[in-house]
Amino acid sequence: MKYYESIVDTIGNTPLVKLNSVNKGIAGTILVKVEYFNPGNSVKDRIALKMIEDAEQKGELKPGGTIIEGTSGNTGMGLALVAIAKGYRCIFTLSDKQSQEKINILRAVGAEVIVCPTNVPPDDPRSYYSVAKKLNREIPNSIYPNQYDNLSNTEAHYETTGPEIWRDTEGKITHYVAGMGTGGTISGTSRYLKEQNKDVVTVGVDTYGSVFKKYKETGEFDTKEIYPYLTEGIGEDILPKNVDFSLVDYIVKVTDKDGAIMARKLAKEEGLFVGWSCGSAVYGALEYARDNLKKDDVMVIILPDHGTRYLAKVYNDDWMKDHGFFESMKFATAKDIVRYKHANGELRTISQDAKIGEAIHLMNKHAISQIPVVDDKNEFVGSLNDSKVLKNLIENPQLKEKPVKEIMDESFQFVGMDNTLDVLSSLINKENKALLVRDEKKKVHIITQSDLLMAITN
Repeated sequence: MKYYESIVDTIGNTPLVKLNSVNKGIAGTILVKVEYFNPGNSVKDRIALKMIEDAEQKGELKPGGTIIEGTSGNTGMGLALVAIAKGYRCIFTLSDKQSQEKINILRAVGAEVIVCPTNVPPDDPRSYYSVAKKLNREIPNSIYPNQYDNLSNTEAHYETTGPEIWRDTEGKITHYVAGMGTGGTISGTSRYLKEQNKDVVTVGVDTYGSVFKKYKETGEFDTKEIYPYLTEGIGEDILPKNVDFSLVDYIVKVTDKDGAIMARKLAKEEGLFVGWSCGSAVYGALEYARDNLKKDDVMVIILPDHGTRYLAKVYNDDWMKDHGFFESMKFATAKDIVRYKHANGELRTISQDAKIGEAIHLMNKHAISQIPVVDDKNEFVGSLNDSKVLKNLIENPQLKEKPVKEIMDESFQFVGMDNTLDVLSSLINKENKALLVRDEKKKVHIITQSDLLMAITN
């Protein structure tokens, strides 16, 4: 029988996958190392196992002990899996910019989670660094692995990630790309690869609001470079000991927006459902590759984690729109039209028993060309449009005194709030002059041809 003794034995040996779409027009072979194949769905499983095993060997962590760590979520998940296999308790501190999915996942695997404010200096007692250190001092038989300064982080990648890439590319790798956060992934892997071939070029990916790029290029730790950003897992306002700048040849900065959009492109165009910083890594890598990669070059990019960590953010259309991250038109769905045009307006309706003359007056008064018809229970039972009313009145002027139900058409079709403009436009035709949509509060709104024209041209 072939099986593993515990889940942690499945860490590592993640696959390389060739990019085929997002890199069109760029020379060379571009491969991504898909780290969500690790059991905790991230590259951080590697360092979690290494840090705990090293602590055990040094006698710092004893049976029944507690693991306390400041994490963006992924290291916590790796540590939690190791803790389950080895019988330890876990407490994790996270900054409040981390996704709710990460918090929920950590709690699901038995960890205790403490959420701390993001916009405070690292030495502030409220920061997730400081809170973790304080808990470590106060709780007996506990360790604070400190992935930022614990060199077991770098060693994990020197011992596993680097050799795997060298083996799977058969030594043909020419360029290595990774996001820079704690620094272990880029430094450990780069050290191994450069020992095999000193000409391997290492490109780090940083985010705006982080200190790495300027420090690498000038040697200056510029506090003016530090400001809040949204991307999770890369960038820092400190210089972790695991960052070895001598092993990084170039650093490319990527915006929150570009990283988020690229993550979604990787999902749609490559079938790689990956995290936000994965999008940043690929975007930065392609920016570098456009001007520097040659036909026979082989670039490997680390994709650190899985898209499930970002369902409420990068993979949520409303969140992306609210943050101005969509490059597409301003109006993409029925919800956008409702939000813009109808949020504060009331839908005009007419009773099926009202006189046709009343309907004409109502449409003229409010400058509307069609109107939904309701019954005495306020249910939608039909519709009127001005062109049909006019045609009928020309043929029989006496119709003004007749009830609306005698000439009404079928009720306008209801559609979902998330239907896109192309779907909406395909549903509006000669027979169906408008559409109805019911929002989260059960309030009904109308979408007309003029609403669609407004949406498409804005």
